Amino acid sequence: MDRIDAMKVFVTALDEGSLAGASRKTGRSAAAVSRAIAFLEAHVGVPLLHRTTRSIKLSEAGERYAMACRKLLADLEEADRQAAGEKSVPRGTLTISATVYSGVELLRPIVDAFMEQYPTVNVRMYLLERPVNLIDEGMDLALRITHLADSTLVALRVGEVRRVVVASPRYLATHPRIEEPADLSKHSVIALQHAGVDSWTFPPQKGSSVPRAVPVTPRLVVNNVRATIASTVEGHGVTRLLSYHVATEIKQGLLRIVLADAESAPIPVHIVSPYGRLSVPKVRAFVDFALPRLRAQFTRLARDAETRPEAPIPPRRGRMSAG
Repeated sequence: MDRIDAMKVFVTALDEGSLAGASRKTGRSAAAVSRAIAFLEAHVGVPLLHRTTRSIKLSEAGERYAMACRKLLADLEEADRQAAGEKSVPRGTLTISATVYSGVELLRPIVDAFMEQYPTVNVRMYLLERPVNLIDEGMDLALRITHLADSTLVALRVGEVRRVVVASPRYLATHPRIEEPADLSKHSVIALQHAGVDSWTFPPQKGSSVPRAVPVTPRLVVNNVRATIASTVEGHGVTRLLSYHVATEIKQGLLRIVLADAESAPIPVHIVSPYGRLSVPKVRAFVDFALPRLRAQFTRLARDAETRPEAPIPPRRGRMSAG
């Protein structure tokens, strides 16, 4: 059996989430898909997948092997295009990584519009709440909201966001004032799981160079941004999110920023790509398409999330009568 072909089946099974999905996607029988993966496992000498009747899960060795396969297949695809003289035509499969929220709310509409304009380019978008090594995992691009330190990547800035503490006007009207970070100990805290559940860090106090780590004891910990926003809007506590997460709610007056004077420096947002990938037509085409749209989005979101003076607390809405 051809090892490259078996790798393609293996990666397809991972993308589809099951051997049955890989069978449908590749047009092969379930037995043929199983044989391809068994061939790879025999070749490397270790199990790559843990199989159940409905799903598959990578083994530890399988995770490393999958990254290598994706990179190899992406490199082969590009080599084939260049050998065929297709350097100037965007085509093939573009792989993009982003966090779940930024991918769904910001990147997905751009990807949809891009695919309409470039019908010869397919896109695989991986929305993950973990750092992705673009080179090892064979990715073309990523949307990164962080201070970058990786010099192996080309970074194109699209904007910046702030880390803001917010609560609903009604919650703030019925609880002690929040005038400094230490006041958070008197409040119900709603924490986003991957953004600090034990303490929140603030800039150093005057005369110090050490950032303040303020302990928090959340009443609610959530692993989803949308759920965190919803509970905060409904008045169940104070949360800390990135400004673009809550820009709409701030603009609409559903949430109010507190501790604006204690905010850290803005966090830059970049599109990043491994060196050399921007010369690939499909990657260059997407960057040229996405960059102005992302910059416009983050400019608008920054404006919507500006700190506003306190407004009167809106009246409580009465229940609508049935019928």
